[in-house]
Amino acid sequence: MRDFISMKDFTKNDILEVLKVASELEGKNSTELLKNSIVGSLFFEPSTRTRLSFTSAVYRLGGQVLGFDSPDATSLKKGESLRDTIKMTEAYSDVIVMRHPKDGAARFAADVSKVPVINAGDGANEHPSQTLLDLYTIQKEFGSIENKKVAFVGDLKYGRTVHSLTKALEMFNCEFYFVAPESIQIPEYITRELDSKGIKYTLVDDYKDILKEIDVMYMTRIQKERFDSIEEYEKVAGIYIINKESILGRCKENMIILHPLPRVDEIEIDLDETKYARYFEQAANGVPTREAIFAIALDKVDVVKESMEEKDIKKSETVVCLNEKCITKVEKTENKYVVNKNHKYCYYCNKDVK
Repeated sequence: MRDFISMKDFTKNDILEVLKVASELEGKNSTELLKNSIVGSLFFEPSTRTRLSFTSAVYRLGGQVLGFDSPDATSLKKGESLRDTIKMTEAYSDVIVMRHPKDGAARFAADVSKVPVINAGDGANEHPSQTLLDLYTIQKEFGSIENKKVAFVGDLKYGRTVHSLTKALEMFNCEFYFVAPESIQIPEYITRELDSKGIKYTLVDDYKDILKEIDVMYMTRIQKERFDSIEEYEKVAGIYIINKESILGRCKENMIILHPLPRVDEIEIDLDETKYARYFEQAANGVPTREAIFAIALDKVDVVKESMEEKDIKKSETVVCLNEKCITKVEKTENKYVVNKNHKYCYYCNKDVK
């Protein structure tokens, strides 16, 4: 059994194995695969595509789902800790799928749980199942993920889908364009990692000049719920909007447009029927990809597993995560941090520690 928490936990071969299983399961009748298996579905934040596609994947594999799509009707309203919620859910299920507003909550849950935990999004940190379906979509469209030029446009500071996908695409020799105003540009801890690996990237504030260069345009919405103040949000709301006029005739002929959805106003509907739009196919690819995740998490299929390099994980009573939205601020944790090339970052949320 294995957890799906962060793309940092995956090798390139691990990713390709997931995509291979997804391809094998897509469109197949596999209702015996999760027969008698129960999935605990814990969504502490709103979700449409992620929750429904995980649920669809369970049913298509013959499993059953229990859980909630809002914390308001649970014992959390009575003050129950996330730790106790996880311990309760592990007693009732064989695997846990969780979305949570706190960065690092998924890693914390995996440490607490005796059954596998699948991260369905933890705050502004990561969203590995979305990344895997994004990669599956790119692979289906181009036949390969290697050497693609990818532009991420929009909310790159709080965009967990961007953070996870960047980590994964690093392994496939991709080149990045990060398109955002300075206030919501890609976090420094990600560019620092790209620099350490010699991966090429460019920070820009306008996508128009790079359309002829890129293979994938990955749009994101400006996430109002992640901002600390409405004033900060309003400064950047609606800053990037694409439509037929801005794309047709200006981009590579085989460029594709992806979006993790939901969209607000950043992609106008006149693009939906063009050959470049792949965001609805992308969302549909969530079902076979998440089928593969369940199958691998519960050891229902044979895959080649590679050992990751051991992390230098330490504990300290004095080292504190600087991220105010980290799970360590609300749950009693072991206060772990990771040392990588003399740099220290939080074991749970990947942000800097002191």
